[in-house]
Amino acid sequence: MSASLIKRRPSQRVLVGRVMLGGGAPVVVQSMTNTDTADVDSTTKQVFELARAGSELVRITVNTPEAAAAVAHIRRRLDALGCHVPLVGDFHYNGHRLLNEFPECARALAKYRINPGNVGRSRAEEDPFTIMIETAIKYDKPVRIGVNWGSLDQKLVVRMMDENAQLAEPRDVKEVTRAALIASAIESAARAERLGMAHNRIVLSCKVSEVQDLIAVYRALTLQCDYALHLGLTEAGMGSKGIVASTAALSVLLQEGIGDTIRISLTPEPGGDRTQEVLVGQEILQTMGLRAFAPMVTACPGCGRTTSSFFQELAQSIQRHLRTQMPIWRERYDGVENMTVAVMGCVVNGPGESKLANIGISLPGTGETPAAPIYIDGEKAMTLRGDHIAEEFTGIVDDYVARKYLKRADR
Repeated sequence: MSASLIKRRPSQRVLVGRVMLGGGAPVVVQSMTNTDTADVDSTTKQVFELARAGSELVRITVNTPEAAAAVAHIRRRLDALGCHVPLVGDFHYNGHRLLNEFPECARALAKYRINPGNVGRSRAEEDPFTIMIETAIKYDKPVRIGVNWGSLDQKLVVRMMDENAQLAEPRDVKEVTRAALIASAIESAARAERLGMAHNRIVLSCKVSEVQDLIAVYRALTLQCDYALHLGLTEAGMGSKGIVASTAALSVLLQEGIGDTIRISLTPEPGGDRTQEVLVGQEILQTMGLRAFAPMVTACPGCGRTTSSFFQELAQSIQRHLRTQMPIWRERYDGVENMTVAVMGCVVNGPGESKLANIGISLPGTGETPAAPIYIDGEKAMTLRGDHIAEEFTGIVDDYVARKYLKRADR
């Protein structure tokens, strides 16, 4: 379907803890821990790290009585650290029992994630979906009804496949499966509302692992509802594949105005930093001009004109410095996340890119004078020489931030 033919309704606003989703609010970056939630120390530490990196919602697995018992302790520990990021409980199969048996867990969570495909088997004496929705209503918690390609309600799939087989011109199996994803989400949301859940307390997601399928599903979903939508390419993969696939899928949808919260589901490298998924989500939004989270570095790729890897090392050093300082700067300075820094390797594009950035440095390339002119707000300010250019340039950046972005109340 052509994007020009899509006429979207504004999404509902949903308050999750202190974070607003939908209704024109900025797109929110979400992440998820990979620790055992029952391990209070490691889970608290990882939630804190994710929040410090900029995750505005953090989802945690609640799969056992031990995990459910730990949630309230994790919440208290985070609050004591001054970290008030909302926690989202991820429930599968036994969530209705855990929420019922551990009321402190139900209260401590800011939102419940329910998967209609494996919410639990219904019996005459208990309906897991109903119990979870009634618990959310009792504690005034929003819910995300999150349908996944890999755990789709098989009864629904069979029903829709049978209906499709009766058509004069049956649709492709993948097309029917995509329709089943949407039907599961919409029907589950309608059922939640019949149970008393407010329309503006529901978030929907329909996650798949292929780029074109995700785009097709969300384009169709957004025509059928005005719920706030959570975007994410599930099982995106590891390294560059996961980053590229997530960026390709989410960028198309975000450009069309689809999506209110995002998560980048990267498989970390062994021993890798979980916060990478937060940074990728932020960079997607920032490079698209939708939000600003941290100063951005413009750097050339290098070519035969660049005499060494020094400019690459400087660009990496500055990028790391900006990210490291950002949690501190966020508290002290207004607007610093919009700053741009250019680190260029030769005279071809160096001065021009440096002038366009707030601060830029143009390092000498092959055959160029061994000097590095510095540009500040479009004007040449000084020239650096010698063996300490990296340290001096970092100091110039820090001084610029302190002068330009100091909060008005501190001036």
